[in-house]
Amino acid sequence: MGTLFGTDGIRGKANIYPMTPEIAMKTGRTLALFAREAGYSQIIIGRDTRISGGMLEAALAAGITAMGLDALTAGVIPTPGVAYLTTRHKNAGYGIVISASHNPYQDNGIKIFNHDGYKPDNEEERRIEKYILSEPQTVQADKEIEPGRLIPMGDSLEQYAGFLKSVNPPFEKSLKIVIDASNGAASHVAPMVFTPPVFDAEFIFNMPDGKNINKDCGSQHTETLSQRVLETRADLGLAFDGDADRLIAVDDRGNEVTGDVILAVCAVHAKKMGKLPSNCVVSTVMSNIGLSQALKSHGISHGITNVGDREVLLKMLETGAAMGGEDSGHMIFTDCHTTGDGMVTALKLIQVMLETGQKLSELSRIMTVFPQILMNVEVDAGRPDFTKISAIAKEIEAVEAQLGERGRVLVRYSGTQPLLRVMVEGPDAGTTQTCCTRICNAIRQHMPRS
Repeated sequence: MGTLFGTDGIRGKANIYPMTPEIAMKTGRTLALFAREAGYSQIIIGRDTRISGGMLEAALAAGITAMGLDALTAGVIPTPGVAYLTTRHKNAGYGIVISASHNPYQDNGIKIFNHDGYKPDNEEERRIEKYILSEPQTVQADKEIEPGRLIPMGDSLEQYAGFLKSVNPPFEKSLKIVIDASNGAASHVAPMVFTPPVFDAEFIFNMPDGKNINKDCGSQHTETLSQRVLETRADLGLAFDGDADRLIAVDDRGNEVTGDVILAVCAVHAKKMGKLPSNCVVSTVMSNIGLSQALKSHGISHGITNVGDREVLLKMLETGAAMGGEDSGHMIFTDCHTTGDGMVTALKLIQVMLETGQKLSELSRIMTVFPQILMNVEVDAGRPDFTKISAIAKEIEAVEAQLGERGRVLVRYSGTQPLLRVMVEGPDAGTTQTCCTRICNAIRQHMPRS
């Protein structure tokens, strides 16, 4: 990875390097140059509801049109919506999403999809980054260019909603659901998808104001959704994140159902229906031990990869799996999309509920969730190899020895924030919390500070 790209595009505080209009304009210009060389004439731009989105959209569009390509603006739309639109427009060389996903509104990011709807691999990212960071004249053409046009896409949500409605076959049954749009990109399109007669839907946190995205709502804060599910006696609650590529569910009893459990439910049902390619499911090292046990008990192979939806997708393509994801709710179903899509995940889960006639609280029993604690420690001195810091390494080893086969430890740097993430699974909540706290305290005490 270079100095701009993390595990999911470019990300940082809006209006502070690297999330500045200058970098956005250079990014637009660079992608336009590459797209033009490949014979494309358009680039699609979408964004979530952050107040800084318009600023970065304008800068990206300026860079794109300066290189003679048309910038098609899709407006506020989920990240997977941009991936879908890019594959549907034959002249679109790239799709760009302005979003920092589940992060607070002060952050923003730039995510990139190629014409086929996939995120760039490491080699392509390095090539893009090299041009972005080079002198301006490096990416200028050697002759005068006629500027491209800025073209608003008036039907972007209609196109994407139409695709989502085609994911499932028609159902005669109906469900009462509550949807938390996280005051983000799902706010406008979700009511276009979850419509009668199949859905009796109530929408909450769907009034974005530029600053309330992800604030005490969405996939990372399901408390209000859980309460509303119980109050209305709904069958299901759906919580998306800011750019709607993640889903966390709430069952009929108000319990949170994470990505690992959703993956297990969908995988086991698919196998029973004879629709699980390669008899394999992919998840990351962050997945709960319970997922591996559930898949194994049903004779399903489990591919494990590093953190990040790109890593999951690569492993899926390698193994032939059509289903994979992360416990955070970022799920990929390659039978209908090229990238993680929270609404596709919701529709796949609903399909299982309606085909089996079972409540989500019943389906979720398929997996026993081991107590898991994930804590973040802020770091500010680069990314030193913490395994080479004796006091930290010894504490990790001591915790691993204590847990033995009853748990596990995973410590890694965040790919998008200045954080060291500590995850511990154990036999009970108390032991797990204590072990995780021990490691975090060691990191705080012994990690170098600037």
